[in-house]
Amino acid sequence: MTRFKEFYEKTAVPKLMKEFGYGNAHEVPRIVKVTLNMGLGEAKDGANNKMLDNAVLELSAITGQKAVITKARRSIAAFKLREGASIGVMVSLRGTMMQYLLDKLIHIVLPRVRDFRGVSPKAFDGRGNYTLGIKEHIIFPEIDYDKVDKIKGLNVTIVTSAKTDEEARFLLAELGMPFRKTDKPH
Repeated sequence: MTRFKEFYEKTAVPKLMKEFGYGNAHEVPRIVKVTLNMGLGEAKDGANNKMLDNAVLELSAITGQKAVITKARRSIAAFKLREGASIGVMVSLRGTMMQYLLDKLIHIVLPRVRDFRGVSPKAFDGRGNYTLGIKEHIIFPEIDYDKVDKIKGLNVTIVTSAKTDEEARFLLAELGMPFRKTDKPH
């Protein structure tokens, strides 16, 4: 059992049951999956395949699972984008790999961000899912800064089984997500 799962079951579940009045431990929201997505608009013309290959290798190193190349679903003339063009890479994690990544993200990666004051508590989608934008992928310890051709950003989406944003926010806060304080001193 991972440290993350053990903490969830022994600490977070009882607090969530008490806070929201769940009668059964199976009613408590849980994290279903984590998706990492790296958009590479510069790779759309097909001339920059090396950048796409590097992104696949880097995202695979971060997650420990092979990243897949995403393709454009339709053509958009304003962006000079053709249907089927490779425009990014993504990975979906579940189970143990997801738990290891979240543990690493919360306790190692986010504290490495320069001038870090917490993540936004407002980035929920209305259905209990949270998306976090990371500007530099080099904050992950698996990335060798000397071998990086270009610094890339990525999105981390945490999908929960929570019905509301409030439940999901409480769940993530209990698991250690460092939310920024919304009160601003005058």
